[in-house]
Amino acid sequence: MLHEKIKEDIKEATKRREELRLGVLRGISAALINELVAKRRKPDELISDEDTLTVIARLAKQRKDSIEQFRAGGREDLAREEEAELVILQGFLPDQMSRAEVLEFAKKKKAALDINDKAKAGQLMGMIMKELKGKADGGMVKEVVESLFK
Repeated sequence: MLHEKIKEDIKEATKRREELRLGVLRGISAALINELVAKRRKPDELISDEDTLTVIARLAKQRKDSIEQFRAGGREDLAREEEAELVILQGFLPDQMSRAEVLEFAKKKKAALDINDKAKAGQLMGMIMKELKGKADGGMVKEVVESLFK
């Protein structure tokens, strides 16, 4: 399980004195415990791989948002720190689909469901996100779906 791997990685990073990696792994571990508590489960239980990936994806999105904000504020030093953390987080996530792959998938899904009305774009978006969960950025999927109805 991914949760167990993260616990092992924490031990390994501690032994190797990899401070950045250790900090990110501890952050993941804390977020997983918070997720367990939110689901009214015991903090020492293990969480499913799917839920673990969801939590890690959320942390990665937070880093991306922070990078954007830091760059807008002229704090390149902090943006670089967040980027280093993001690289570590992305190591746990499945490879992300490219825009072209998402576009191709969305076109096929639109044709298969015979959706031609812009009012049903949200429905299409929901179905695509359900199938591509964790494999594609939600913002990019939204842009692709909107472009199909222009």
